[in-house]
Amino acid sequence: MLTVEQVMSSHKANIETLMGLTSKAFEGVEKIVELNLTASKAALAETGEHAKAVLSVKDAQELLALQSGLFQPLAEKTAAYSRHLYDIASGSTAEFGKAFEGQAADAQKKFMGLVDSAAKNAPAGSETAVAVMKSAVAAANNALESVQKAVKQATDMAESNFNTVAATAVNATKQASKKR
Repeated sequence: MLTVEQVMSSHKANIETLMGLTSKAFEGVEKIVELNLTASKAALAETGEHAKAVLSVKDAQELLALQSGLFQPLAEKTAAYSRHLYDIASGSTAEFGKAFEGQAADAQKKFMGLVDSAAKNAPAGSETAVAVMKSAVAAANNALESVQKAVKQATDMAESNFNTVAATAVNATKQASKKR
C-alpha cells in the first residue's frame, strides 16, 4: 500500500512538473511576442523606405523594377519568420513531450513496483492472475511506446514538409524575380 509520505511526495512532484511546464509555456509566448515585435518593427521600417523609394521613381519602368525587387526579400523574410515561429512551437512541444515521457516512465516504474509488491503478498494460487496483470501492463507500455514513436515520426515528417514548402516558396519567388 502507498503511504501518506509517498502520496504527498507524488503530489509535490506533480506540482513541480506543472509549474515547470507553465514556466516553459510562458517562455514560448514571450518568444512569440518578441518575434512579432521584431518583425513588426522591421516591416514598419521597410515600409517607410519603400514609400521613399516609390516617391523617388522617375518612370513606370523604374517602378516595375522596384516592385519586382521587393518580392524575393519578402518571400525570404516570410519563410524566415515562419521558420522561427515553427522553431518556437516545436521547442515548446519538445519540452512538454520530455516532461510527459519522464512522468509516464516514473508512473510506470511506481506502478510496476506496486504490482510486484502485490505479487509478493498475494495468496497462494494467484500466480496466474499476477502473470496476467504483468502481461497487461507490459502490453500497455508497448502500446504507449508505439504511440510515442508514431508521434515523433509524424512530427519529423511535418518538419521536413515545412522545410520543403518554405524552400520551394523562396525558390519560386527567386525564379519569378529573374524572369522580370
